[in-house]
Amino acid sequence: MEWSLYLSFVAIAVAVALTPGSDTAVVLKNSLMGGRRGGLATAMGVFLAGSTQAVLAAVGLGIIVAQSQTALQVIRWVGAAYLAWLAFQSLRSAWKGQYARPALPSAAVRRRGFLQGYLTNLTNPQVLMFFLALFPQFMTPGMSFWALALLTMTLPVLGTVPLLIIATLVDRAATWWQRRSVRRVLDAATGAVLGFLSIRVAADAFREAA
Repeated sequence: MEWSLYLSFVAIAVAVALTPGSDTAVVLKNSLMGGRRGGLATAMGVFLAGSTQAVLAAVGLGIIVAQSQTALQVIRWVGAAYLAWLAFQSLRSAWKGQYARPALPSAAVRRRGFLQGYLTNLTNPQVLMFFLALFPQFMTPGMSFWALALLTMTLPVLGTVPLLIIATLVDRAATWWQRRSVRRVLDAATGAVLGFLSIRVAADAFREAA
């Protein structure tokens, strides 16, 4: 793979990484609830799920899933339901407006954040479809293992960087966002975004089933 071709791939990956989505929303939610460590754990979950889908696409296993409408439908509905649940949690928190002063997140809180990040990304079939559509445009005959590995891991790595920045910035602005009024607004906004994404995924599932 030529470096000029790889740089074109990086440009696309950066544009995708900077586009907010469900991963961004769930990292923000867990950064607000669990501080920097909670947000970082969630970002690492997103990274692992993104890497999993990238590897599946790169080795061709993702094609099997992509060609199975039943599998894709199940993934879509699970993803929509999970996003709806996260949206409900955020909106309920905004409605109640009861916030205890955040303590140092426990291992259990970090594990929960990691799992939420992992499931949010893994149950988004658009990630896998994007990899399947994009990778062939930049693969060349006889590509070495290391070139393929570089291509495969570029987007997961670049996509995680903004999430790490979000978790860090939220932690540094802790005094501001710990205000009850600010937390309610942020929870409401996060819940609205997650709810919208849930509806969009469900709409895609309906459209594919029709």
